[in-house]
Amino acid sequence: MSWQRPLLNGWLRRVEKPRLAHATSHDSLRRRLERNARFFFRGPRDVTQSWRDLGDGAALWLEPAGADRGRVLLYFHGGAYIFGSPRTHAAMVAVLAHAVHACAVLPTYPLAPEHAFPAALDRAEDAYHALLARGVRPENIMLGGDSAGGGLALALLARLIRAGAVLPGGLFAFSPLTDLTFSGASLHVNAARDVMLPALRVSEMAGHYLAGATADDPEASPLFADFTGAPPVWITVGDTEILLDDSRRIVGRMKAQGVSVQMHIACDLPHVWPMFHNMLPEARATLNDLAGWINSRWDAAPGS
Repeated sequence: MSWQRPLLNGWLRRVEKPRLAHATSHDSLRRRLERNARFFFRGPRDVTQSWRDLGDGAALWLEPAGADRGRVLLYFHGGAYIFGSPRTHAAMVAVLAHAVHACAVLPTYPLAPEHAFPAALDRAEDAYHALLARGVRPENIMLGGDSAGGGLALALLARLIRAGAVLPGGLFAFSPLTDLTFSGASLHVNAARDVMLPALRVSEMAGHYLAGATADDPEASPLFADFTGAPPVWITVGDTEILLDDSRRIVGRMKAQGVSVQMHIACDLPHVWPMFHNMLPEARATLNDLAGWINSRWDAAPGS
């Protein structure tokens, strides 16, 4: 473990977790994450960023110098379906795109409570099909996301399977939110150990997103979805996170359905720690490990 890890954990516990626990305004949460992203997170200098239309909305396109434009990371940002944006996650995704020599696309999607379920999922599906319409081969698309964005990517994959649509080459997720019924034991076991997420707010935030929809709907909680026939999946989560069981349980379900899944449980790292790649060696190591997995998937694809 690095010496940076306990310092980061201590700061998150003392500063960020209380602010999340006591925030009363969605707009203040959104503004704070945008400010933090500008201050803390920096991506590689040779990755260009541009906003372009993608389907029915905009997306932030990241293109490393010399990238293979035919290979794309389609990434959905986290933020409890309430805050976050492509800008807040661009630096982390740019590091990953740089490592795999591919482009990345971060679509905007409608946030709750202004836009409730299933608006975000509808937009995610629209972005995926729009990318296909641009001529990107499905096996060269890698779905990804973190936290709620990881849940969104998983829900999209399940929807595509159910519809009999062409499927992406794989999916990766950092600390995905997969169970809006919050039935996993880690929500309580890790309530005090999680240095970032306040367990007491999760039901409230989910309520803003669901707006009366049932929490066990597979399109809202992909833990309950059918992934039979899915491409390979890579998931990582920390052992002290309240969302630990969201990963462990969906991985178990996927394996029972015949899906090839890799799960990596990290020791004492905060929620979506790869965001802190500028300061945390473990974050850079995780991104490098994921890059190796993505490249191995693309290299094994037909016609690669």
